[in-house]
Amino acid sequence: MKKIISGKVREVFDLEDGRMVIVTTDRLSAFDVILPTLIPGKGRVLNALSAFWFGYTTDIVRNHLISADLRDMPAEFRKDEYEGRTMLVRKLRMIPYEVIVRGYMFGSMYDALKSGSLPEGVRFDRDYDLAERLDAPIVTPSTKAQEGHDVNVSLAYMRNDIGGDLADKIERAALAIYNKAYEHAYKNGIIIADTKFEFGLDEDGALVLADEVLTPDSSRFWNLAEYKVGTSPASYDKQFVRDWLKANNLAGDPNITSVPADVVEKTADIYRECERKICGN
Repeated sequence: MKKIISGKVREVFDLEDGRMVIVTTDRLSAFDVILPTLIPGKGRVLNALSAFWFGYTTDIVRNHLISADLRDMPAEFRKDEYEGRTMLVRKLRMIPYEVIVRGYMFGSMYDALKSGSLPEGVRFDRDYDLAERLDAPIVTPSTKAQEGHDVNVSLAYMRNDIGGDLADKIERAALAIYNKAYEHAYKNGIIIADTKFEFGLDEDGALVLADEVLTPDSSRFWNLAEYKVGTSPASYDKQFVRDWLKANNLAGDPNITSVPADVVEKTADIYRECERKICGN
């Protein structure tokens, strides 16, 4: 098959008929380094979560998913190794922005608030503590860098670049998806503190949700039972691995040879627990 992307986690194949196949691997990237040890089942969890959210939010905006059933895939993918980790999707003209929705004061936004250097266009009517829920979620786009880190920009910048009507559609869709997903996750013991979306346009120019959606890799998921304002809440993501890397002075080290079995197992358990809470059975 014609592979067009080999990312940190996903392999993307072009069927050259307006469709693509996306395979989500068990690879894990931390501090911009792909770790040499796989996290068993991680790709299937990410795939299952994206498929769930695509279906859950289809009343808000179209999405690129055609099928997650191997029987609908080209023959090359009808193998056990691809089961549960593969999607057949529509090929889109991607919009060159990641659309970040923030529902809580945390991470870089908290640092910017405390240093008085909030991004252009971002204003708050009051001060916030660490990990406190915002009065209303906000959208902060970033450009998609081919190399290096993405660059945060204002909504006004994105409007000037792609047009006000399209930018407004994206903002409304992103907020609506976040709010609906937030309520579902909250009822099941998970707080979606923030997340990122990617959108494209189909052949008719309609807005379409794409890439992965509301996974632990693209979002900050917190355990509701352990959440407390003023602290750094426990996350359902690769933070466990990141903490191990930092504790062993291996953060960003491209020469790391392996990750201990207990760290791998704990990380896999965290991903599986997230899937159980979001998707149920």
